[in-house]
Amino acid sequence: MSAVFISLSQSISQSCYKPRQFFNLERGSTLVGRSRVIQFRCQRVVSACLNVDVDAPNTGKMTMEKTKDVIEMEGKFLVGTYARTPVVLVRGEGCKLYDVEGREYLDLSAGIAVNALGYGDADWLKAVVEQAGTLNHTSNIFYTIPQIELAKRLVASSFADRVFFANSGTEATEAAIKFARKYQRHTTTNGKVPATEFIAFSNCFHGRTLGALALTSKVQYRTPFEPVMPGVTFLEYGNAQAAAELIKQGKIAAVFVEPIQGEGGIYSATKEFLQSLRNACDEAGALLVFDEVQCGLGRSGFLWAHEAYGIFPDMMTLAKPLAGGLPIGALLVTEGVASTISYGDHGSTFAGSPLVCSAALAVLDKISKPDFLSSVSRKGLYFKELLKQKLGGNRHVKEIRGVGLIIGIDLDVPASPLVDACRNSGLLVLTAGKGNVVRLVPPLIITEKELEQAANILCQTLPVLDN
Repeated sequence: MSAVFISLSQSISQSCYKPRQFFNLERGSTLVGRSRVIQFRCQRVVSACLNVDVDAPNTGKMTMEKTKDVIEMEGKFLVGTYARTPVVLVRGEGCKLYDVEGREYLDLSAGIAVNALGYGDADWLKAVVEQAGTLNHTSNIFYTIPQIELAKRLVASSFADRVFFANSGTEATEAAIKFARKYQRHTTTNGKVPATEFIAFSNCFHGRTLGALALTSKVQYRTPFEPVMPGVTFLEYGNAQAAAELIKQGKIAAVFVEPIQGEGGIYSATKEFLQSLRNACDEAGALLVFDEVQCGLGRSGFLWAHEAYGIFPDMMTLAKPLAGGLPIGALLVTEGVASTISYGDHGSTFAGSPLVCSAALAVLDKISKPDFLSSVSRKGLYFKELLKQKLGGNRHVKEIRGVGLIIGIDLDVPASPLVDACRNSGLLVLTAGKGNVVRLVPPLIITEKELEQAANILCQTLPVLDN
């Protein structure tokens, strides 16, 4: 027998870090200093050497030169697709992140609504380490148990009958586009032309690959890559009448809508709007697709955001938090849709790997519990009221909106100065909308004390908007 010792919060400073583990893992834990250490006992040993140089917070050993060097190297070797924040992050613990300078940040961005369980969750870590030492990847030529178990769990907890796995939200959207087209081709009879067009809405975001990009409303995202997929009509978010009239013409294969828009500025649909879409799609034979890549999986206080409305789609796209930071996407579908899809109609080499699905099972185990979901609702209400008390009287704050732990602060000026000031004060937040919304999507495990800290920093930095 041998063992691997994994510290969840200790910094790494030795020149060679050798994780050892695997098979028949028995888990125990102990305390080393103030850090909890998980011990996995196992039969086979696998060692890996990783040369790192990461210091603990506030050691003073790192200087701004380190940050400058990393930024310069990024500019030299990576394609310039990201306007990055000038921070080099090296470690996370709970809802806190640490940079190479040893600075601590309270994270209300969660990797853009990905890290629902924060950083270093013990059960997630155990699932990943255990599966990595057992079987990490096979492709979809073979059956694997974690993939089937995850699909079973997703089906059991949703409207869906079947699942298609992908590697990201945009890939899930691409699958939905293909499935909608195939569904219409399969179900259209009497020599009629199958419906091939789509509806999306203002302020929407569905991804950056060409099909998903065609469904994304921001012109600046689409223009450099035109022509994108034709046949997409953008309507005003919430305009039920316009959508119903267009759907009834019989040319719409599917309607894509976010129950809560994240990138678009934290706008929630009304029940009347979604019900109207459902009714119109049913009458015309179009499919209704809910994009819950950002708003789903517990962030709204419900496991699925659409549960609050009691209205259910034909397909739903998932991604961001599902595997706790590992790349995954999923398209959940009804049997009616799945029955039109045949072998070879779609596929992916990496999707649904044992490693990623084991991580997703660990996430789903926690976030699907009623007590966990109710805590998200409770903390969301508390945080929104706190923000209204502290920020609501400011002349630049137009509205504070959202549900659960997806909250937006709508400003009458660009949000970037406030985002920068928050970062300099140790708080990480995002923008949304047209750059005028502060987006708050913290890990779902965040405490009320941490939310109070975030509200205080936002209040203290708000005067920067007057400059």
